[in-house]
Amino acid sequence: MKKWMKYVKPYAAYFILGPLCMIVEVIGEVIMPKFLANIIDYGASGEDISKASAVIRKIYEIAGDRSPFIIAVMCAMIITALLMMIGGVGGAWYGAKASVNFAADLRSDVFRKVQKFSFANIDKFSTGSLVTRLTNDITQMQNFINMLLRMCLRAPGMLIGGVIMAILVSPTLTTILLISVPIVVVGAVLFIKKALPRFTEQQAKIDAVNSTVQENVTNIRVVKSFVREAFEKSKFGKANSELKMSATRAMSIIIALIPAATLGMNIVIMAIFWFGGKMLINGTMTTGNLTAFVTYIIQILSSLVMVAGMFIFMSRAFASARRIREVLDEEIDINDDNISEKDSKRAVQQGNIEFRNVSFRYYKDSKEKVLDDISFSIEAGKTVGIIGSTGSGKTTLVSMIARLYDPDEGQVLIDGIDVKNYSLYNLREGVGFVLQKNILFSGTIEDNLRWGNQDASMKEIRKSAAFAQADTFITDFNEGYETVLDQGGTNVSGGQKQRICIARALLKKPKILVLDDSTSAVDTATEARIREAFADELKDSTKIIIAQRISSVKDADLIIVMNDGKITGMGTHDEMLEKNEDYSEIYYSQVDRKEAI
Repeated sequence: MKKWMKYVKPYAAYFILGPLCMIVEVIGEVIMPKFLANIIDYGASGEDISKASAVIRKIYEIAGDRSPFIIAVMCAMIITALLMMIGGVGGAWYGAKASVNFAADLRSDVFRKVQKFSFANIDKFSTGSLVTRLTNDITQMQNFINMLLRMCLRAPGMLIGGVIMAILVSPTLTTILLISVPIVVVGAVLFIKKALPRFTEQQAKIDAVNSTVQENVTNIRVVKSFVREAFEKSKFGKANSELKMSATRAMSIIIALIPAATLGMNIVIMAIFWFGGKMLINGTMTTGNLTAFVTYIIQILSSLVMVAGMFIFMSRAFASARRIREVLDEEIDINDDNISEKDSKRAVQQGNIEFRNVSFRYYKDSKEKVLDDISFSIEAGKTVGIIGSTGSGKTTLVSMIARLYDPDEGQVLIDGIDVKNYSLYNLREGVGFVLQKNILFSGTIEDNLRWGNQDASMKEIRKSAAFAQADTFITDFNEGYETVLDQGGTNVSGGQKQRICIARALLKKPKILVLDDSTSAVDTATEARIREAFADELKDSTKIIIAQRISSVKDADLIIVMNDGKITGMGTHDEMLEKNEDYSEIYYSQVDRKEAI
């Protein structure tokens, strides 16, 4: 509960006023049947007024006759109904305000927590699952809180008030409740035990559907190019069918609960009419009191059905709350918690890089290392090429420079200082990445470029785009830099997307620039011009180029060859061609041997 109180305290007034308003409605619900009973008994049926309560006798004396008495009681009922309406509207309003604000703050905190996740943290949750937790799961909690605030006093209030009034009207008939109430309570407990695991399973199936839809829509071009629509339909159909079955299992309890509760209510009412009818014939109960008693019993049983309905929402909400807690309680393995005040102000100054005996595993219990005892150093301002087979650990290696992952063993140093002694913000501000998978966001081209420098002038933006060989095709668009990109940049080609991402990184002017196979979709001539731009525009920056093409790295000051998570050679192009078998094999596979000679 302490975890959730954080989201309740700022809106405590709403959480208090909502139930209080509902009490007004409850009081009206309780006294309305008594008003009706008095109209029937003393206004219409001619019962002896001396048997009525002191309040009713006083009203009768003021009215002076039965017709004015009926009108007076009806006026009291109208006033009560208006007060009930005000209370009901107020309760619903404050309940909505409390639940919506609770959900908004919780959603904001969960999103901020996800933003702090390292790659290792994100690997524990699928994208679809995180989307479901941020939307559907929080909505389930919001709905439960809204219902709870409206029912937490209304249902118990109606139950307690109804029982008290029923006892006052007929203690004999009230004994019927001693049989029905325990049955309802036992049924509710059994319902919770059955429903909770089923709703948890349902939310997991929603995760699977979301992941399938997101993956399909994001990669629709690949699906169509490989004519895999039928496969994707089958894949979605399976996930959708599993969700349907899970939802049916969860809803089957609800489907059975409501009719069972209604059946129980009707049985109790039939019993009351049976025994109450005999009392009416014997003259031990008036018609009005029997009518009022039946109304109170309906109120009592209705309040129990409301409680059952709350259990339904509660079961789903508890399942969702547990999933949200998993995100909020996730321990972030890469953070600034141990950074001193002095270290928090440190920024990357030059761009010297050193790896000391670095080893890394994605799965800590795995015997196989992704990186194994990696050691090398790079001087500031130098250009380094990293080449190797697919899966050799190149991307994982450079990810450690910006602490996207931390090594299991060894150290990564920048300017002679362990990267763990930089704040994440300052460290990543000093490192620019053009990732293997180029990501653009919905918005204009200018908006995307400003990720590199929010305060850049239009002249600086165009200059960076020109260096990245992007300005020409951007200005060819009708809207130029105001051209709106679809999510993921799907309305530009792969080569255009890469050049926009390079321009974005150039605009940042980082001390260290990492290019992870980022020119694979551009021709060699364009790539050569981009490399020239790096030499001119970022001559003082350390540049790391991961590539599959020898032409991308042959002019680098240092070339690192990797294989199976290990460095198999380091040196210049000529040195590696002469001494390193892995490098020469890659080189001659790409260049005709006679041409190379």
